[in-house]
Amino acid sequence: MKNLSFSFIIFCLWAAGANAACYADYKAKQDDPLRLHYGVAEVRGDCSSSSAADQLWPRLQQGGWQLLNVVGVFDETGLEERKGSAGEYFLRY
Repeated sequence: MKNLSFSFIIFCLWAAGANAACYADYKAKQDDPLRLHYGVAEVRGDCSSSSAADQLWPRLQQGGWQLLNVVGVFDETGLEERKGSAGEYFLRY
C-alpha cells in the first residue's frame, strides 16, 4: 500500500510540473536594414533553453525574424517584470 501511495504522489507531482507554464525571453534580428528586438514567448513541453530555441526559430522565421539567442526560461512569476522590456514582442511569437 505504501508503494501505491508513494507512486500516486509522484505521479501527481509530475503531472503538476508537466502543466506548469513556461516562458522564454529571447533576442532576434532582421537584416537590411538591421533591426533587433527582445521578446518573451510561451514554450510548450520541456522548459529548457534548447526546447525554447527549437520552438522559437520557426515562429520567428515566419515573421521575418532570425533568432539570435534564448536569454533564459522562467515560469509565470517572471512575466510582469519583462513585459515592459518586451513591448510589442511580449507573447507575440
